[in-house]
Amino acid sequence: MAADDLLVVGLDLETGRHVHIEDRPMDQWRTRGYGHRESLVCAACFLGLDGVPASTRVPLIPRGRIGGARRHHFAHPPHMAPPGGHHPETLWHLEAKAQLERWARALPDVTEVRQEQWIPGRERRADVHVRLADGSRLALEAQSSLITDSLWQQRHRDYAAAGIRDIWFMRPGTALPHVLLAEQSAVCILDLADRQVRVLWGRPHPRTGRWWESVDLSRYALHHPPCPGDNLHEETAPLDQLGLNGHGLVLSEELEHKLADAYQAMRHKAAEARRQAEQDNRRAHHLAARAGHHCAAPAPTPPSHPDRQPARPVRRAVPLRPRCAVCGGRLADILAPYRAHISIHTADGWVDCLDQPCAPRPQPAPAAPDTSAVPWPHVA
Repeated sequence: MAADDLLVVGLDLETGRHVHIEDRPMDQWRTRGYGHRESLVCAACFLGLDGVPASTRVPLIPRGRIGGARRHHFAHPPHMAPPGGHHPETLWHLEAKAQLERWARALPDVTEVRQEQWIPGRERRADVHVRLADGSRLALEAQSSLITDSLWQQRHRDYAAAGIRDIWFMRPGTALPHVLLAEQSAVCILDLADRQVRVLWGRPHPRTGRWWESVDLSRYALHHPPCPGDNLHEETAPLDQLGLNGHGLVLSEELEHKLADAYQAMRHKAAEARRQAEQDNRRAHHLAARAGHHCAAPAPTPPSHPDRQPARPVRRAVPLRPRCAVCGGRLADILAPYRAHISIHTADGWVDCLDQPCAPRPQPAPAAPDTSAVPWPHVA
């Protein structure tokens, strides 16, 4: 048996509703199925999908036993399925709508759930329309194939104009429309076999520049919904652990805690980066101030001898390249007034503006004191 045969959705002719195998006990379905009342028929065949004439009644057989290898499911009687069977996309779409309807009906604050419901003005027909107790309305869309950005935008805008929040559940393996990320919508992949939803999150953005000053620090941690261009991260949750409110999809408590923990950890990193930057700034100013103090020291005044002849004019020497008063290394021109390297902090540690270490140069052996010279102040 093909795996897609497990996705056959029934239509209960007595109620006019699409039904799922778990909506009733197996013995009740058997009394309505093939060889009995035959009011349980294949929804796809009745709708005229996959080349079958519309209103074709193919009674279904409820199959499965407790503890069996396969879950309970509806199946066509032998030789009564359409040639080649139903398309996988057809079966997935019908089954997805049935599962989403059952899930929505079980949620608190939900007052009405309908499949294939026209919105006011009849511009769109929602796969599953949900009304909440506060009057909010949601459209649950089960997308089984690729949808273009322009077509998705048209549907999204029609729903927004009608005051309806749309939530999209994609079939596994279906390419995601990029506009979903641009609109900051929840991106969900619905796995029908396991009744689980893979919710897509955005991975942390690269931390560049003064990232800790950003208004929104959440993007530097795992975040939901993802941003355009994000590397995507998947989190899996059972469908029945998710919820709905007027703003759309509500994540499970486990996923909400995981997001909150990631954001809190990022806030701590931002605070640490901010403190480090302030320390670096204070250190740079301190070094610059000390270097400026040394540069401003007055030069010794030679004694006056009025009886001596005026000295011959001395030819000015060519100015030497500026060098650090601490280590003797060459200085960048911008640091010449300070006469010392000003270190900066990088990812590799402390370096000076020339990417060179700055350490005090060896001092020569002390000479006999010369009272005519003023000693150069020590630079730490």
